[in-house]
Amino acid sequence: MNQRILLADDHQIFREALRALLDREPDLEVVAETGDGIEISRLAREHAVDIVCMDISMPGMNGMEATRRLVATCPSIKVIALSAHPDHRYVLDMIKAGAAGYITKAEASNELLRAIRALARNRTYFCPDVMDALSDALHSARDSGDGPRPPSHLGPRERQVLQLVAEGCHTTQIADRLHIAPATVDVHRRNMMRKLDLHNVADLTRFAIRSGLVSA
Repeated sequence: MNQRILLADDHQIFREALRALLDREPDLEVVAETGDGIEISRLAREHAVDIVCMDISMPGMNGMEATRRLVATCPSIKVIALSAHPDHRYVLDMIKAGAAGYITKAEASNELLRAIRALARNRTYFCPDVMDALSDALHSARDSGDGPRPPSHLGPRERQVLQLVAEGCHTTQIADRLHIAPATVDVHRRNMMRKLDLHNVADLTRFAIRSGLVSA
């Protein structure tokens, strides 16, 4: 049976390259694609998707949040993270969100088919760049006597607000997008600044970029 695949990446040229790669394989079928993280869960259900190739940085909703939502509502769907970042922090965060595979965009043309077929057999798959990053992090943790330190954890709603702040949305725009009151947006912003020890929107934006919630 063919594996039904959803491509989620906000760069159309990159999506087209992935589609061209996958269309050559008789057992793989790209049934939907999107550049908006908010659309992923709906498209995955409508098209009975087996595997989602998920970019980490997307407008509307980043890949980490989209993966959490998708896995929570459709646990049978497998997620392969796609990122320009092999940093172990991104890898660990995506694993925690529910991804079963992780490949860098630099290696996508060589590694994506291996990853898809591994996940189709209920296995996990991490490309060599990612395995090297995880290995380096483990060695550093062993030498320092400390473990890797992922970015500070925020609540799901706080992460949504943070992404929209970093994308340049104003309070009223964020409130409209998330269907909450503007005063609630302000509360989330203050709580994030307190938790992260940050002091203004520019600091929040830089943190969101470093954490992979938005593209630089």
